[in-house]
Amino acid sequence: MTESSSWTATFASGPREPAMLPERTDAAIVGAGYTGLSAALALARRGVETTVLEAERVGSGASSRNGGMVLTGLKLGPDRLLRRYGERDARALFNASLNAIDVLEGLIAAERIECDYSRTGHLEVACKQSHFEGLVRTQRVLDQVFGHCVRVLSRRELREEIGSVIYAGALLDERSGALDPYRYVLGLAEAARRAGAAVVEELAVARIERRGDGWLLETARGQIRCKRILLATGAYAGQEFRPLRRRFVPLGSYVIATRQLPSELTRSLIPKGRMIFDTKRLLHYFRITPDSRVLFGGRAAFVPASEATTRRSAQVLHGDMVRTFPALHDVEVEYAWGGTLDVTFDLMPHAGEIDGCYYATGYAGHGVALATLLGTLTAEAMIEQCPVRPFERSLPSAPLGLYSGRPWFLPLVGAWERFADMVS
Repeated sequence: MTESSSWTATFASGPREPAMLPERTDAAIVGAGYTGLSAALALARRGVETTVLEAERVGSGASSRNGGMVLTGLKLGPDRLLRRYGERDARALFNASLNAIDVLEGLIAAERIECDYSRTGHLEVACKQSHFEGLVRTQRVLDQVFGHCVRVLSRRELREEIGSVIYAGALLDERSGALDPYRYVLGLAEAARRAGAAVVEELAVARIERRGDGWLLETARGQIRCKRILLATGAYAGQEFRPLRRRFVPLGSYVIATRQLPSELTRSLIPKGRMIFDTKRLLHYFRITPDSRVLFGGRAAFVPASEATTRRSAQVLHGDMVRTFPALHDVEVEYAWGGTLDVTFDLMPHAGEIDGCYYATGYAGHGVALATLLGTLTAEAMIEQCPVRPFERSLPSAPLGLYSGRPWFLPLVGAWERFADMVS
């Protein structure tokens, strides 16, 4: 088993000549993932001189470590959106998730990004009968309030969609899609470069300082001054901008991928190629990859990834995968890796500015499309000096202020979520 992402291991991007670090730029973006690169593309298209600074390589964070699922909706389900925000704002937020898919599809088409994108649809599978009854209620709300068409599948109907008998039913949304996340982020980087943006890799930002009406960024290769700045590091943010780091929690997520499988086996498991996730609080998500592997992920550990947590999580996920698909009992796992999600204290995405510095964060597992959208919208806000609607709400901080950016409480949260799954 190789402890690395199957997406990056099976696609070699090749060496690249180091980009020059300019002394000045109009807009500086820290982080070369979906958010930063879609923002860079939007800014460069508008004629804004833009420089992206990446501590490692393009897409080395969450943008190459996720499951490649392009999903409708948000971390909060439609019922909770309605209760918290009211019908008008809830509809605007949910519709933004649909618009995010349109924006992503438009970028892929316009920039001719080859990333195996397809509209596969997704299944939310019910782990218990009570969960299935909740999905029935969700279908009604989506139809009657949000005008979004999804279909409830009974346990019997679900047999046509998945080669597993452990689920009580499902909700099918045909709008969602799938892609190769690493090829997508590399395509965004090339598109941004073609538009005129500079993408400087393997150069961390050590310090950010306000200077007059602009900013000074210090790196190991010198300083760069800019008029506008966007922090697009997500959960991989360092201490260079502490006011933002204190407002989200870096949450671990782990993934395994099997060896390449015969097509007749993959068709028996997920015959229509859906993206699938379950109804647990510590959820599982799984799919068939374009190179015919089973990818199986979940919150096997809550803490950010390390070698030890990745190994332990691989064992846990393998057991969960075999319980889901007994046919995979003797199939070896070829890749295992971890990644880190940025989760805000209200479980919602946010974009805007803090102390004059722009940011976009909080995708909570829905970042492939949402990060593309929020990067684009935040770039427009930087130019037009306007809010990032509908995600401009104040970014909440921790209750009682008992959080400095180090998530000491994650083991307690994980224990609570496991208990909640048992009694739900």
